[in-house]
Amino acid sequence: MHCRIIGAPVQDGTGRMGCEMGPSALRTAGLVAALSELGHTVSDLGAVAPRPVYQMVHGNPSLKALGEISAWTAALADAAYAASGDGMPIFLGGDHSMSAGTVSGVARRAAEMGRPLFVLWLDAHPDFHTLDTTTSGNLHGVPLAYATGQPGFEGYFPDIAAAVDPARVCALGIRSVDPAERVALARAGVTVHDMRTVDEHGIAPLLRAFLERVAAEDGLLHVSLDVDFLDPSIAPAVGTTVPGGATFREAHLVMEMLHDSGLVTSLDLVELNPFLDERGRTATLMVDLTASLMGRRIMDRPTRSY
Repeated sequence: MHCRIIGAPVQDGTGRMGCEMGPSALRTAGLVAALSELGHTVSDLGAVAPRPVYQMVHGNPSLKALGEISAWTAALADAAYAASGDGMPIFLGGDHSMSAGTVSGVARRAAEMGRPLFVLWLDAHPDFHTLDTTTSGNLHGVPLAYATGQPGFEGYFPDIAAAVDPARVCALGIRSVDPAERVALARAGVTVHDMRTVDEHGIAPLLRAFLERVAAEDGLLHVSLDVDFLDPSIAPAVGTTVPGGATFREAHLVMEMLHDSGLVTSLDLVELNPFLDERGRTATLMVDLTASLMGRRIMDRPTRSY
């Protein structure tokens, strides 16, 4: 496969500094080498730069960096659309606000191809706030709502060329949901598997059912992997840690099943904050998970010393 690496060093969507170093940390942890060793062709396209920033006034006074995130969204949507025309784009973040651009960009490509886009959202949070409902004002909490065409973004974020059908979204690993998001998710019809559901049923049957839906509709699949999908005991380098996340083996199983499906066409790696990491362990884990998604088998896994 032709993997196209695109840096998205955005940190304006979160309340902590450091996510802009995420793309560099993933490269330093050996992402390109890991993909090349698996036989993939890799093109590193460098980093996206945001569009010019325009100051905006909104009725929600808690919003932070609205103009900046709008500018990033426009630039990343164009970059995602362009990269998805030739190979598999892998977007290195950066906070999760970047997915407003990456998802909307690949959705535009899918629409032009006449195929539905599905989204697997691996995260502790659904990120389904609108500009009106967020109380923190941190815009890494809105990208999935924007990409699925929820109301309230008009005039502030770029007009969306092709919204993702919320019924084609699966949010897996959820364990921190605000009341407004809970109502909006139910109304929109997003499939939500929180960690209680994972505990009761196991992660494999839940993911398998979703992948069967993607295959049945001949869909394209975008995967958005947030560091806080993982339990903080194995992935501390994120500013939004929530206990009780996916274990090492659960996370690798998800990636291995995604590879076996052959359905994944684009990938986000988001919310890595190297400033909060321990000797690069989270960056290394994210690279290893990407390698599993791209074909590394358990029998191929190298032994590491720290």
